[in-house]
Amino acid sequence: MFNNSFFDNIGKKTGVDMNDVFQLANSLQYANFQDEETVRQVIQQVSQLAGHPVTEDKEEQIVEALLKNNMPIDFSTISDMVNGK
Repeated sequence: MFNNSFFDNIGKKTGVDMNDVFQLANSLQYANFQDEETVRQVIQQVSQLAGHPVTEDKEEQIVEALLKNNMPIDFSTISDMVNGK
């Protein structure tokens, strides 16, 4: 999909396939982040992509924070939460 050496270098350094990142970002473009099921699916996708499993308790905390505390919902926010930052 992408043959840019910049993205190839990021992929090599992080171990994350940049094509997967772009596919996820593309799928999130029109996602309904007010829908709990959608938020859970995104958390699971980010978790899988990052290689950091999320426990049910952690997923529940993230969902609660995003939906009930009006936190900004974007890839970076979810990734930081999945990675425990």
